[in-house]
This record gives sequence, C-alpha cells and structure tokens, in this order.
Amino acid sequence: MNELLRCVLRWSIGPNNPAVAAACLLALVIGPTARASEEWPQFRGPGGQGHAEAHDLPVHWTDNENVTWKTLLVSLGWSSPVISGDQIWLSASAEQGHLLEAICIARSSGKILRRVELFRPAELPPINAKNSYASPTPVLADDRLYVHFGTLGTACVDTTTGNVLWRNEELKLDHKEGPGSSPIVWHDLLIIPCDGIDVQFIVALDKHTGRIAWKLDRPGPFDENPDLRKAYCTPLIIESAGRTQLLTPGADHLLSLDPATGKILWQVGYKGFSNVPRPLYGLDLVFFCTGYMKPELWAVRPDGAGDVTETHVAWKTTRQVPANPSPVLVGERIYMVSDQGVATCLDARSGTEVWKHRLGGNFSASPVYADGKLFFCSEEGETHVLAPGDRFELLGKNQLQGKLLASPAIVGREIYLRTDQRLYRIEAANKPAAVSAAE
Repeated sequence: MNELLRCVLRWSIGPNNPAVAAACLLALVIGPTARASEEWPQFRGPGGQGHAEAHDLPVHWTDNENVTWKTLLVSLGWSSPVISGDQIWLSASAEQGHLLEAICIARSSGKILRRVELFRPAELPPINAKNSYASPTPVLADDRLYVHFGTLGTACVDTTTGNVLWRNEELKLDHKEGPGSSPIVWHDLLIIPCDGIDVQFIVALDKHTGRIAWKLDRPGPFDENPDLRKAYCTPLIIESAGRTQLLTPGADHLLSLDPATGKILWQVGYKGFSNVPRPLYGLDLVFFCTGYMKPELWAVRPDGAGDVTETHVAWKTTRQVPANPSPVLVGERIYMVSDQGVATCLDARSGTEVWKHRLGGNFSASPVYADGKLFFCSEEGETHVLAPGDRFELLGKNQLQGKLLASPAIVGREIYLRTDQRLYRIEAANKPAAVSAAE
C-alpha cells in the first residue's frame, strides 16, 4: 500500500488531524511512485531531522521474528549506522577504548567486510558510564567516510578501498563526559562543534585534506562554573530568510552561522548546558532544546540579526522536554520523548500540548518518522511504534536483547538497530533471522 492510499484511509477513519493532513499533502506533491531513499548518510538521516522515505516497515518484531540478519559486534559504540548502497558503516571502540575503528558491514548479508583501524590512543580521557568512546555518528559523502572521536581524533576513509586518506588530531578539548557531537558535511567542509569544559569552538575542516578552513570561538557569556560550559549537540544546515544557516546549540546559547565562513548571523541566549538533541526546522521556525538541568524546548524565528533573544522567540515549553533524544517534526506536530520515557505531542506553531503518554523505560536514542509511523527506542532495547496524530496510538512494542542507545537508521523497507551487542536488519520478512558468521 503506498503512502497516499494509507493517508487517505487514515484520514477517512480517524479524527480531523493536521499531522495526517500534512502527510497526505506531501504524498500528493511527491506522488505515489516516489522511490524510498536508499541512503542514510548521517545522524538522523538524509535531512538530519529524523525522517526516512520508507515503505512497508514492520510494526512487530522480536529478536528473531522479522529479523533478516543480526551481526555480533565485539566493539562498543553508540554511534548510529550510516548507509550507502550495500555498505553499512559504524564507528566503534575496542580494547577498552585503546583501539578506535570504522567497521563496514554488508547490507545484504550482515557480513563484516572490513575493520579499519583509525587511532590507538595510549591515554584515554574519562567518560560518563553511559557514554562510549565512539558515540558521534560518522558521515558518508562521495565515497568517503568521515569519522570523529572527539578529542581523540577525526579521520577520512575511502569507502571503496578502506584506505585512510587523512587524520586530524588537532581538535583538543576536555569533554569531561566523553565525545558526543557528530560532524556534518556541507560542500567541501566537515563541520564539527567542540564544546568542552575548557574550550568551546566550532571548526570547519577541508574535507579533502583534514586541514582547518575556519574556526570560531563561541562568544559566550558562559557560566563561571566550567562544568556548565560543555555541550554535545550536532549542528543542522537550513535554508531560511534567503540565506544558508548553520545552527549550532551550545551551553547558554544557540548560534546561527554562515557555514562558509563561520560568521555569526544571529544568536539566542538561555540557561542550559550539555545540550544533546539536534535542532529541527520547519514552519519557518527553528526548534531546539536547551539542555540540562531543566530542559526546555524553544521555537525561534530564523530571520533576525544579532542577539534575537528578546525579539524572535515564538514560544517555549518546559514540560517533559528531553535532555538526550532529539524531537521530530511531522506536519504541524512535534513528537518527543523525555529521558524518563514520557512521550509528548505538541502543536508546533504554538507549543501547546496535544497529548502526553508514559511509555516506560529510559530513552537516549532519537526517534525516526518513516512510512507513516514513529519509532521510539528505549535504552532497555524496546522499540515503541506509534501512529502520528492528535491522540496517542500504539501500533507495536518490540523487544531486542541488549541495551539500545544508538538512534535507528531506516532505508527502503529496512530498519537498522544497533544495540551494545549486535546490529540488526529488521524488515517484514516473516522468516527466521540469518545469523552472521561473526556470531
């Protein structure tokens, strides 16, 4: 069943629903023959906002049912899988963090094709017990894989040969809790936020050489306590107000930059640090979370200049806002889950709560919207599948073995979930899982 027909059926039997209406309109514009994307190149997918063009995704699975294959991972990491063609890439840390590597897995079979050694740090900084040394998600672009391990190094790998093309170990900072910010690619630049307790800057590397193209020290002001200056957020590129903008939240402020130069376009101030959720953009609004201690979700108009804190904030909410999972925008609704497992739907134009429901469990992974469904993954390995809309509707609840902190990747009709033990390919196959040779 294509997305248009699914929307029409849901519209005809369900309540008058702006989120569904928007999805139906999108299906009409794109057309029923639009192909699902076969790429998942970065954290939160092709657009960086947790959307996948997918079809026929399952709502039910177990550790064996609707699992095409599962591959044992002997190295730890909370980075998401990135996918192009038949290649799936993961960053990982082995030997208690003293070996940092990139792993390539065949999408068709789950077989590990190669392991590429990138760094062998002799001394390791401390990390939060919940974190790993391989938490930033890599980026795929033009047959190149860009892998970032925070202060421990950044590298570029040729995805055809597995050769390491360059390494950069200049970006030194004290994360305190370990690395978290994922890099992004824009044209010829690899852009990386570096927000520690000692230094706070955004840097763009030449993606061909790894050399620094520009660097901007965050302007502050910051809290007197260095521990409240760190952040772990992944930036987002948007086109708005007639200009390209790089949105990069940090402690106490969000910056909008010209990605070509690092010049500040506008900024908004707040109280918050250790920011993790990636920003959203839609309806001519930027949505972002302010971080610990009391997370807030703000909506800001992106057409200002200078400090817009007093002039461009459209709304803000403090109820059940996540500190780790990113929200997702579908039509005129924002869906999010707090770290403690409370899912909330908001009107994106006003911030008004539409519904709230306790899912249970703890959450770090960011949800994905695909095939008219929302996928929320708990740390306990359980995925809740919800229907978007103005009332809570649970379509399925599915348990895997192991912990699940990495955000999902979805391509075609396949869901990829990375636990602390395995990488799973999940699809509506209705046959026992193939277990890779590594198992």
